[in-house]
Order: sequence, then C-alpha cells, then structure tokens
Amino acid sequence: MNFVSVRVIASDVKQLVEFYEQVTGLSARWATDEFAELLTPTGTLAIASARTIEMFGAGAAVPADNHTVIIEFRVDDVDRDYERLQGLVAELVQEPTTLPWGNRSILFRDPDGNLVNLFTPVSAEAVQRFDG
Repeated sequence: MNFVSVRVIASDVKQLVEFYEQVTGLSARWATDEFAELLTPTGTLAIASARTIEMFGAGAAVPADNHTVIIEFRVDDVDRDYERLQGLVAELVQEPTTLPWGNRSILFRDPDGNLVNLFTPVSAEAVQRFDG
C-alpha cells in the first residue's frame, strides 16, 4: 500500500489552489474546474469542490470544517519561508519555533481554516529521520 494524497474539500477551489501554489511554489494540475492537484515528490495535495464530494455521498465532507488534520510540508528553510509568506498568510498560529522532536516549524491557517505546518528538521535526530 502507498500513501498517495490528501484531498481538501474547498468552499472556493480556485482561491485555495492559488494560495497553495504561492505557499509551495508549485503549479497545480487541473483535471476540471472543480478539482486540482499539487504534486510533490512524496505526495499530492488534491483540492476539490464540495460538489465533487456528492459522488461519494452527500455530506461526507464539509468545506472549511477541519479541526483535526494538519497539512505538512517539509521545506529547506522554514525561517526564510516565514518571511516570504508575510502578507499571504492571514492567520498565523505559531511563529518559527524549534520543537522538542527536532523540527523547526511554523503553523498557519489556509483561507478555509485548515491548519498548515511548514517545517525543517534541524536536530541530528530529526534530519536522520527524514534523510535516513
């Protein structure tokens, strides 16, 4: 089994895709006006409209109602990204902080309120966990 993607159901797909394009520096691959993907080397962030969820069962997911998942991206320099994202991120949850498990991290919310973590492994143990 391979983990492939996380799909976010958005209230405004275009707005959320543009936000993540700016955060990640990636260009989205659009399948339809209601579904786009940002492909990274290790996984995909898919963004879809609420209308697409009806194919799985009405009400199975609700846009802008996530309170349990954190969307995480490993970056080269979290402090540099923190500076770069000033003005884009409306709700900063945590400024750059080095956490006990060795990652330096920032937390913020996307336009739909989803929690996003950008992090850089900084301790030897954290680097080893990710680089093997």
